[in-house]
Amino acid sequence: MKIAMIASESNPLAKTGGLADVVYSLAKEYAALKHEACIIMPYYRRIKDHGIKTKFLTSYPLSMAWRQFEVRIYTISFHEVKFYLIDSPYYFDRNDFYGYGDDGERFAFFALAAVELFRHIDFKPDVLHLHDWQAAIIPTLIKEQRFNDPIYQNLKTVLTIHNPAFKGYLDRYFLGDFFSLSDDLYFSGRVRFEDQVSTLKAGIVDSDIITTVSPTHREELLHPGLSQNLDGILELRKDDFYGILNGIDYDEWDSLHDPYIAKKFDKKNLEEAKHINQEALLKRFNIKWYGGPVYGLVSRLSWQKGIDILLPTLRRALLKGASAIILGSGEYDLEQKFEELRREFPDTLGIYIGYNNEISHMIYAGCDYFLMPSLFEPCGISQMIAQKYGTLPIVRYTGGLKDTVEGYDETNLEKADGIGFNDYDEGGLDYAFEISRRLFCDQKKYYQVAHQAMEKDHSWRTSAENYLSLYKK
Repeated sequence: MKIAMIASESNPLAKTGGLADVVYSLAKEYAALKHEACIIMPYYRRIKDHGIKTKFLTSYPLSMAWRQFEVRIYTISFHEVKFYLIDSPYYFDRNDFYGYGDDGERFAFFALAAVELFRHIDFKPDVLHLHDWQAAIIPTLIKEQRFNDPIYQNLKTVLTIHNPAFKGYLDRYFLGDFFSLSDDLYFSGRVRFEDQVSTLKAGIVDSDIITTVSPTHREELLHPGLSQNLDGILELRKDDFYGILNGIDYDEWDSLHDPYIAKKFDKKNLEEAKHINQEALLKRFNIKWYGGPVYGLVSRLSWQKGIDILLPTLRRALLKGASAIILGSGEYDLEQKFEELRREFPDTLGIYIGYNNEISHMIYAGCDYFLMPSLFEPCGISQMIAQKYGTLPIVRYTGGLKDTVEGYDETNLEKADGIGFNDYDEGGLDYAFEISRRLFCDQKKYYQVAHQAMEKDHSWRTSAENYLSLYKK
């Protein structure tokens, strides 16, 4: 089977979040399973600045209504996965991947260029796997503009919703101005959402199959109070709508071969390694240990991630002798509140505002607990990495967090692999912290749960096989 993944970012070339992990990891697994897989994405300035050697392949003209472009295509391969990079200095020669006022126009160009690409390369896919709003309008473009093209006659499309909060909104005027599509698509409701054009809705309507990144998140997206208002349109497609859990890349996240941690380990020497890695982590931040649990956080600092309820709960834990290491950046006021907390607890709270790959590995290996009190979390990857490293995740039961963590509650020792809570408030998180404190005080039970966490299989192979079964369907 030939599978083309079309996305706005992918490891190892461009990453802002979990989307990049999903796209590349799935493509690698498809190649390992003897399928042909390619990834189509923009050729951003940052990729060029890193000095990655790509090969020019071809170019072709592209009309975007009245605009005329020459699209240049470059290629590079990693792990038997070929990348096709769509180059347009006008749209992609910028400091960042997203966040510009013309993002709608930029990714309209990307979608149009991706559709045209298959007429110019020696790769004729059986399936287009599209990711989020940036590529979601491609099935509509194919149905409206390529229905007589032999390349697309038997091609099927799959759309994965990673973040339902971003819907690809455009004014109705741009339906024709960007895509040369008829206003009839808007007035019929096919692409109309909340009185605007939504590329995400277009993809939901016109894709053959829709997926999201966990079974529980699928149910949430069908629930009126949890769906970001997508429940109505997804209800119409629910028989074609599936939830498939993400995995983690065991090539990168492998405690036995991790170059960033002080002591490599597996289940057999977890306890010894935990103490050595924890000592190295605390030393890195000049933090003291007073006998309590060490909590870690690697996250975007945002309301979605539960930071607002974490701050007061973490303060109470620090007062009781815990230590904590925070790595992340995001909303300025939340960053400043963590800085205020560090000034209050300079000996037991370490903070790194930004991202540091080495420190993230050290946190996963060196903490006792990993914090994910999210308001919502479509899948989440960090909790699975923490489990792989024998660090127990503390999660709110939402989305993929509910699907991947069996919370310890003093009655399920044989099954537990983390700690969980339901209510999104300080009381719920306080409960989870109290459970974590009690479990930590019984080190025999703590390491039994940690061993069970390490035994879980979060490899991408299972996810890839589930997607392949949908492609075949």
